[in-house]
Order: sequence, then structure tokens, then C-alpha cells
Amino acid sequence: MEKNVEYSDQVHVYTTNYIRNSKAIGVLWGVFTICFAIISIVVFVQPQWIGGTQDSKGIGHFGLWKWCTGSDEMSNELTCSGSLDDFSTIMNTASRAATILVGLSVVVTLLCICCMLLFFFFSSSVVFHITGCMQLLAALLLVVGVVVFPAGWSADKVREVCGPTARQYNVGECEIRWAYILAIIGVLDAAVLSSLAFVLATRHVKLHPEPEPIYGGSVYKGQMNPGFVGDAASLAGSRKSLNLQPVMLMPHPDHDRYSEYSHHTGRSKSSAAYRAHYASSVQNFQL
Repeated sequence: MEKNVEYSDQVHVYTTNYIRNSKAIGVLWGVFTICFAIISIVVFVQPQWIGGTQDSKGIGHFGLWKWCTGSDEMSNELTCSGSLDDFSTIMNTASRAATILVGLSVVVTLLCICCMLLFFFFSSSVVFHITGCMQLLAALLLVVGVVVFPAGWSADKVREVCGPTARQYNVGECEIRWAYILAIIGVLDAAVLSSLAFVLATRHVKLHPEPEPIYGGSVYKGQMNPGFVGDAASLAGSRKSLNLQPVMLMPHPDHDRYSEYSHHTGRSKSSAAYRAHYASSVQNFQL
């Protein structure tokens, strides 16, 4: 029984520590979700996905829906084009598809941040499930946008900067810029955050009150039936319960049986004295 009590105490401590740690992890999850939203917005806005190098045919850089090119290499003056208000200004169909996919990823991420307000109205398990699904969707949209974007490198505007060798999934004389790398990091970030949200949702444990140990006898409940109790039972009862009540022990009567043809012997007297002394010692120990 002592092992059961110790096990219950260990589970109680483990549950308390786990809930405290899970709350801290949940706060970090919320902070990194906001960071991922910022990354998504920067990736969507910046036209630094690919750009020219010193060996490229022209100067300029390209993003999802906006690109900047220039003809004067000495002044490095660039003219930017592309607008979200008019999709016809975007270079080609692949660039438009990538713009829509990444834009939807940004919208879903922002909605995920708004869903954090649901923690005040619903259980955290439900909210983590919802936000985890939304982050998974955002990661899928972003990864598809990252994969589709190189299909637009065959556009004429890209060839003017990156040379005639530029084609689908071949950047030619240009190079990958920081915004494209940041988008790939954002995919990994969204996947990790989604997995963490599902873990927090499925392993969220509520702190229950400590269950009262159930013992298998009246000895451990602080009560004893009157009667003769051995030393082993008294010792076990004193160890198991701190509220053990004094019990008056009644030793079994030891009557010397007389026969019509017998008398008391020395052996029977000594045996009766031993029993009386043993019962008295047990009574003193139990009190």
C-alpha cells in the first residue's frame, strides 16, 4: 500500500509540473506563431526572391508579384512593376499562382492569430486543434507556392536579367535571394508549430484533486475491531495510519480447566502467567 501512496504522490507532482511546463510551451508557441506571421508577410511583400549577379545580363530582382529591373548598371536605378490590384501586371501564370498560394497562407496565419482569442471561451485542447489545422494548411499553401514559383522563371522579364539560359526551375545567371530562403524557413517553421499545437492539444492534462488512498482493511483506516491483535498487526497499523486511535485490547480468557481428578500443575500456572504478561505488553504497546 505504501508503494501505491508514493505512486499517487509522484503522479500528482508529475501532473503539476507538466501543466506548468505546458503553459510555458503554449506561450512560446503563441510567440513563434506571431513571428511566423511576420515572416509570411515579409516574404509576400519583398521582391527579393531571385536577383541578378555580377555575371548576369542585366540588373534587377524578382518577387512573387513585384519585380524591379534597370538598364543603367552605373546608376543602379531600378524601375519596379507589378501590382496586386491588377493581376495582369504579374509576369506569368505561374507567378500569379504562387502569389495566390502564398497570399492565402498569410491570410490563414493571421486568422490563426485571431483564433488565439478563443482560449478565453473554449478549452485549450479545442483551440490547439483548430490552430494546428490552420497552421498545417498555411504550411501546405506556402510550400506549394515555393514549389510553383520557379515555374515562372521562363518569363521574358526574367530572361532580360538572368540571360537566355533562364527557364523553368533554372535561374540562369541570377541567384536565389534571401526572401526565397526565408520562405523555405517559414515552411519548416509552420510545420513545427502545427506539430507542437497538436501535441499540446492531445497531451493537455487537467489537474485533478489528489485521490484518497484506498486501503484494504480497518487497520489502515485508524480503526480496529476489539479483540486480540498480534504485534505484527499493531506495528503495521502504526506505520500505515497517523490517526490511529487507542484500542482497549481484551485478552482471551485463559481458564485452567479442572478435572474432577486433577489439580493445578506448575506448568499450567507458568503458562497462564506468560499469557497475562504477553497480553499486557501488547496492550501497552498499542496504547
